[in-house]
Amino acid sequence: MFSVSRYFHIIVITFLSTVFYAPAQAENVNVFAATSLKTALDDVAKAWKTQSGKDIVATYGSSGTLAKQIAQAAPADIFISADLAWMDDVAKKNLIMPETRKNLVGNTLVLVAAAGTDLKIDLAKDSNLAAALGSEKLAVGDVKSAPAGKYAKAALENLGLWTSVEPNLVMQENVRSALALVARGEAKFGIVYGSDAVAEAKVHVIANFPEASHAPIVYPAAVIAASTNPDAQSFLAFLFSKEAQLIFEENGFTLLE
Repeated sequence: MFSVSRYFHIIVITFLSTVFYAPAQAENVNVFAATSLKTALDDVAKAWKTQSGKDIVATYGSSGTLAKQIAQAAPADIFISADLAWMDDVAKKNLIMPETRKNLVGNTLVLVAAAGTDLKIDLAKDSNLAAALGSEKLAVGDVKSAPAGKYAKAALENLGLWTSVEPNLVMQENVRSALALVARGEAKFGIVYGSDAVAEAKVHVIANFPEASHAPIVYPAAVIAASTNPDAQSFLAFLFSKEAQLIFEENGFTLLE
């Protein structure tokens, strides 16, 4: 006769085996990345998935917003900023593993208009940007918190154009929001990254800002100090692989030596 106690014993052993011996589920790598990286990083994530069978979960936003979220213990494994300043900010708070920090890619700063706009502007000292704008809007990232906005302000000031166009500015939280205003025809021009112009078919570049007009645009990446994800450093290394770097280049980013 089958014993009830023996049946119960088998159930308990089966349960304990499931709890203690079931294979661990892989944990996704949580990447906090500047919005301008979205198109390229989504493609890199697909390549990583093909190679490793693993996923990342990307959270995109203004570098300043992401840095503040990391400071508030948001569950990030990797941070990729669109400028050095916000990475420096989290580093000073001991929120990254300093030995993992490395500059990932670079970018350019461009002036865009809606696709089909038959206009070229020479962005030299005292150019005709304000006259070309007239009473219409110039979309930029927030000049206080978004790296693209800070680069834009620096470039405009260095070219002697800031005062003349400041009344026309419409500032957005991040550069992709500024790009969207131009794509929708809600702003005549926008100052965005070269990679953004590649990502959005509804805009085209009408001028390139001189490199000397602003600080070099560099995207540093690092693993977050609080991360316990064993795949975080593997994915960070993959970002610097030839495959990933080619994807960034195809999406309009510049490769660094």
